[in-house]
Amino acid sequence: MTQYSAPSRRTVAKGALLGAAAALLGPAASAVADGPAVLRLPAPAGPHPVGLRTFVLTDTSREDPWEPAAGVRQVKISVLYPARSARAVRGCPRAPQLTPAEAGLFAVLASHVHPGLPETGVDWGAVLTHGHVDAPPLPGRRPVLLYSPGGGDSRTLGTTLAEDLASHGLVVVLVDHPGDASQVELPSGMRTTVLRGDPDPETFRTMIDTRVADLRFVLDRLGDLPLAPVMDPRRIGVYGHSAGGTAAVHALAGDDRITAGVNLEGYLDLDPDLVAGLDRPLLMFRTDGFASAARLERSWAGLPARRVLLTDAGHWVLSDYAHLVPQLQAAGLVTAGTRAALVGAGDTATTTALVRHGMRAFFDHRLRAPAPPARPRHAPQ
Repeated sequence: MTQYSAPSRRTVAKGALLGAAAALLGPAASAVADGPAVLRLPAPAGPHPVGLRTFVLTDTSREDPWEPAAGVRQVKISVLYPARSARAVRGCPRAPQLTPAEAGLFAVLASHVHPGLPETGVDWGAVLTHGHVDAPPLPGRRPVLLYSPGGGDSRTLGTTLAEDLASHGLVVVLVDHPGDASQVELPSGMRTTVLRGDPDPETFRTMIDTRVADLRFVLDRLGDLPLAPVMDPRRIGVYGHSAGGTAAVHALAGDDRITAGVNLEGYLDLDPDLVAGLDRPLLMFRTDGFASAARLERSWAGLPARRVLLTDAGHWVLSDYAHLVPQLQAAGLVTAGTRAALVGAGDTATTTALVRHGMRAFFDHRLRAPAPPARPRHAPQ
């Protein structure tokens, strides 16, 4: 049985606030309605079954920026990889998208993190991934991709794209950013998001700086993981959604270990000089339904990167909400307006297929060879 230490006072305070929020929503908000909806994630399309292992890494060189009482920084990751065979994954259970404790908390948080999501009627703990826990990996050293999720989201909301990439032969590391993510279950207790609405400039700076440091730390530790023998440290890519896309491009621009990156609708106006100096391959996706498209386009102007526009699509179609929200609408739990605001009114399956194919082709091409030599850099003024 896993042992947990007592949560910090701030963690307890946050739990009290969440409990108060549930009380304000009324009895129905904290009770599961009869016959809750059970949502499903689409299967990956590649030839390999997917294995999954989860780790918590501790960075003793940094204090946690969101919760100083937590002490040193901890980062939770899930590693998805091609498993040896369909026979080899028998007996290896499919992992839930959220742990039971995370699912219970997310049921309260969902409508606050993304307005319009239902307050009741969904069994979030019943959503299964296609990652088989501790499945034996397919032999061979493979390219590695790091993923940073959207602001306020947990790493597991990038599951379906990661599983598809892993089923086609890549190793994908989903990175959680505690304090930023809606909820992360750590050995020391549950961490919840500090975000309340859109972040102000100072908070956004802390988010991105912390995420970039988390990504670099995970890169430092890949060689220590039990799965290190199937990872090729010379072929590293990075991708992220929204704030995660911003962090991915900053990591790509500042870390010579990373060969190529994909930005899924993240702003690039935080450090214009850093981004302007980017000389490594970058692919960028954006939706035509993004409310802040003007800022996004300004921040992308002049950057030498391939761009793909997804039509009839909303910002969160670039996450697992592409699959979850249409099911919620079909169950009568969200409106057509909520669906359009979150993922767009178009066919989300078609949109996600375009993203899957485009990312696979990009990384297959760009990660065939190791990263080029380190580039000369100008000292900061």
